[in-house]
Order: sequence, then C-alpha cells, then structure tokens
Amino acid sequence: MLELKNLSFSVDDGGSQKEILHDLNLSVDNGKFVVITGPNGSGKSTLARIIMGIEKPTKGQILFDGQDITELGITERAKRGISFAFQQPVRFKGIRVIDLLRLASGKQLGISEACDYLSEVGLCARDYIDREVNSSLSGGELKRIEIATLLARQTKLSVFDEPEAGIDLWSFQNLIRIFENMRREIKDSSIIIISHQERILNIADEIILLANGTIKQTGAADEVLPSLIGTTAAVDACEKLK
Repeated sequence: MLELKNLSFSVDDGGSQKEILHDLNLSVDNGKFVVITGPNGSGKSTLARIIMGIEKPTKGQILFDGQDITELGITERAKRGISFAFQQPVRFKGIRVIDLLRLASGKQLGISEACDYLSEVGLCARDYIDREVNSSLSGGELKRIEIATLLARQTKLSVFDEPEAGIDLWSFQNLIRIFENMRREIKDSSIIIISHQERILNIADEIILLANGTIKQTGAADEVLPSLIGTTAAVDACEKLK
C-alpha cells in the first residue's frame, strides 16, 4: 500500500519558490488500478517522479507497506518493489532484450520464461528476444518491452508516466489490451498510471483528478469519469479546470 501524507513540492523560480504540489493526501491500496489525470501543468508527472524517488518532496511523507520511504533514493525504492515506466523508454545500445529482461528479473532468466513475458505484451518472442534495445525499435515496441521488464520484476507497485505518449494508434490499442490484462491479474500489487486518455480512464478502479497541484476529486471510475467526459475527450474537460 502506498500512502502520501501532506505532500508538497516546490522549485526555485528566479529566487522565489514556486509550488507544484500542495498538501496532497492519498492512498493506493494493493490490488488497485489507479489513474491520475488532470490538465497539463497540474503536477501529474512530478507526482510520479516523487513516488519513484527521482524527485524529493519539499514537505510531507511517503509510506510504502507501512514503511517511511521519503528519504530513500531510486535504487532503494526499486529494491522494495517500486517500478517506473518513463514517457519515453530508454534505449540501451549493445544490450539485447533478453539481457534487459534478465536484469529486470534479477536472475538468470531462461529463454522460455523470457519469451512468456514478451508474449504477454503482444510481441513475437522469436523476433525480439535477441534484438538490441536501440533506435531500430519503434516507440510502441519499446513501450511493450519496457512493460515486459516490469512484469519480469514482479513489483509491488508499477508507475507509468503517460504511457500513450509517442506511439501510434495500433500500438495504443495493444497498450490498452495489456493494461486490461494487468488489471485483471493484479492481486497484492498495484498500478498507477498518469494519463488523460479516455480508454485508460475507463478501465481504472479509481481515478484521481489533479489540478493546480491539488487533488480536486477522487473516486471510482464510474463516479469521476462522467464529470470529465461529456461531448469532449477527458483531456479537454481537464483543460477547463486550469
């Protein structure tokens, strides 16, 4: 379980402090698929980076499975079972997909098991297992390989920062299918996705609406989504909150 208590985050803005997040309180239970949405500049990606330890809060506390992890860095949080998927997945010249999956799993992963993870994200293992994780792969392929590494890690909490960014429609449709499968199969783990895409919002157990650095609304998808989506897409509705 993830808990954020009175969390704030500020940055230096020409000698003065600009507050990005203000006094946030939220919890994400195990077994939950949560989507955080809101207008551009609302602090969504900043919040994701704080959860992973890429940024540190100015004030407040972060608890994970009852333990205070506020001062822990990325490596220590990863060891405790938190994973992070970037908007633009990192390329690794000279590293094969099988190598990346083995690094993620922390063991000498067999070919058969590695192929299972690739199959789960809709990739033909035979075509990808020995490919280098470099610029020869499309954005959609990299996204799915990155998700396969998260599956191989079997983490307690997976955080995705706008996973739909930079991929084509076909890849996005496959991404939705992958998330639907992940939602069905999570038990003692949880998933947080930063997104404003209606199809991702639709499969959430809970939606958290962030605007101007504060939580404006939180609740089940069938409660929150109608207020975001009328005749326009969720992102347009969120923009009205600015």
